[in-house]
Amino acid sequence: MIYLCQTDTTAGFCSKDLKKINKIKNRDENLPCLITLISFSLLKKNTRIPLNFRNFIRRSKKSTFIYPNKKSFRVIKDKRHATFLKSIGGWAYSSSANLHGAKFDINFAKSVADVVVDENLFEDKPSNIYKLSNSNIKKIR
Repeated sequence: MIYLCQTDTTAGFCSKDLKKINKIKNRDENLPCLITLISFSLLKKNTRIPLNFRNFIRRSKKSTFIYPNKKSFRVIKDKRHATFLKSIGGWAYSSSANLHGAKFDINFAKSVADVVVDENLFEDKPSNIYKLSNSNIKKIR
């Protein structure tokens, strides 16, 4: 199931099926994708948070982190999007609602989504991305 919704950062696709998101975006089906979560307790179940960066991660808004296990996560603080995620189990793979490398097109997004969660969709600034190691942090976007 592909959901089209306004995420905490921009219009996006959410799904429990990574390969399905990659297929509709015309990306390699094994390309990793961001996982959005509703809580830090879920984050701790999926990855080890480097001790040096715990406070930075907890206080960050609209930021995605690539952890040492090579998986990327963003804890959602936006109430509306968090409520949606909670309704589907507390987490989902998430990606911007466009073809790979293309700009947002609402007609394309609605045509490939199974469920349109929000009607007021807009493209906004994407999240900041940070890559973490056990001792270093590097801003990627």
